[in-house]
Amino acid sequence: MEKNNKHLMYVLECGDGTYYTGYTNDLEHRLGVHNQGKGAKYTRARLPVRCIYFEEYETKQEAMRAEYAFKQLTRKQKIDHIRSGEL
Repeated sequence: MEKNNKHLMYVLECGDGTYYTGYTNDLEHRLGVHNQGKGAKYTRARLPVRCIYFEEYETKQEAMRAEYAFKQLTRKQKIDHIRSGEL
C-alpha cells in the first residue's frame, strides 16, 4: 500500500453558504465523508458541501498551521484569499 504524502488544508462551501475549513491527506475521501453526514458536526446540518479551495503542504504541521490561520480571517478576507491564493 502506497503512503499518501499529500497534506491539504481545504475549504468547503456548505449548503447554507457558510465555509468549513479542515485538514486531510485524502481530499476526495474526506469530501465523501462530509457529504455522507459522517464528517464534522458543523457540516452535518449544512449539507451538501462542495470543495471550493485547497492548498497542498509538505507536512501535516504546515497544513494545520494554514488551517488555523485561515480560520482566523474574516469572511471577506477568506474570500480574498481564495481568489488570490495567498494567506
